[in-house]
Amino acid sequence: MSRQRLRADIPVEIARQARFSLFAMFLLMGTVSMGWVPRIPEIKDAIGLSNGQFGFILLASTFGSVSGAQLGGRMIHTFGSRKVTQVAIFIMPIGLAGMGLANSALALVLALFTMGLGYSLMDICLNSQAVIVERIAKQRWMSKFHAMWSAGAFITTVIGGSIARVVSYDVNLVVIALVAGLAFIPAAFFLLPPDLDEHDGGEEETSAKIPLFGKSVLPLWGLGIGLLGSLIGEGAASDWAGILLRDDMGYGKGVNASGFASFALAMIVSRLLGDRLLDHFGPALTVKLGAYIGAAAWATAIVIAVPLSQSHPLIALIIINLGFVIVGFGIGPMFPAFILAASETPGVASAVAIARVGVIGIAGYFFGPTLTGLISEFTGLPTALFFPIVMLVLSGYLSRTIHTTRDARKFN
Repeated sequence: MSRQRLRADIPVEIARQARFSLFAMFLLMGTVSMGWVPRIPEIKDAIGLSNGQFGFILLASTFGSVSGAQLGGRMIHTFGSRKVTQVAIFIMPIGLAGMGLANSALALVLALFTMGLGYSLMDICLNSQAVIVERIAKQRWMSKFHAMWSAGAFITTVIGGSIARVVSYDVNLVVIALVAGLAFIPAAFFLLPPDLDEHDGGEEETSAKIPLFGKSVLPLWGLGIGLLGSLIGEGAASDWAGILLRDDMGYGKGVNASGFASFALAMIVSRLLGDRLLDHFGPALTVKLGAYIGAAAWATAIVIAVPLSQSHPLIALIIINLGFVIVGFGIGPMFPAFILAASETPGVASAVAIARVGVIGIAGYFFGPTLTGLISEFTGLPTALFFPIVMLVLSGYLSRTIHTTRDARKFN
């Protein structure tokens, strides 16, 4: 009996070890993917891009992310998430270094495509691992994993903003790429092996291929569009906050990075608390409240702070950052909630369901800032930011799809 119990405990111990690997991997993924955020205004100016042109170039990330998400689900189902992750860890740093070294629009397009491809591959792998680690250990850590992503994003933003006056953006990004690229290697080594990650669906009969449309995948579309709305808001905060504070509110280097830094810090806090929030309020209500309150606060901050910045810059800075704090806190638990709901879709392997929801949502993360930039060409950036605000409200409305998927699993 003791030997049988010992054997049963082995997967739990491996899962708990993989938990620490996931903490490190999410931290590094946030660091690399957001490494360029505080230097975006400089990169945009160095290449000579307008808001509309810059927004259009961001489409390259969308195409890369869609390609990665499409490949990711099937590759994980075939080879296991750890093996696919060990490929993705080399792609992302190359993309970041390419952004720093880009001296033309074409070079930036190629770098953004590479980053989008590597990011979506890794994102689907790590979230698939996280779902199974929770399932094996029978403990909830999903929101804390994403808190580590936000911590990486916050750290890299603060560092980038603080050294902007003394270190060029190309050196900044290349150093981050090199350091994180080396750190990825040992971190990925301790992820769940293929015989434990249930990449083929485990004991449940699941499918690696699902139709694009149809009644059977309707819940996944609802979850995907809900996730898309939240990620459009997150992407807009990361890609446009610095430009908003610099071009429309008049703040200089370093200070203009405070908008996204405030947003990222709030996301860290909300995701550290997110597992408790998801248990206490339930995923659907957590998403709904976060979306509606966050959208209202963000809109109010923009309306008040942008015109006020001309006469009372310090008060305006506090108000706009407060808006970013509230919306960041609201968005924080939304990604984990939608991903967990997708993983519970009956008859579909977790990695495949996450990939389908991810290809919709992650595309929004990259495409949303592009559309925001194009709108800003005609209306100005403060007005254009109401597009991600409206999409965030849509996410709140689609929180009801979380019930649909979870109930389907429960009664299957």
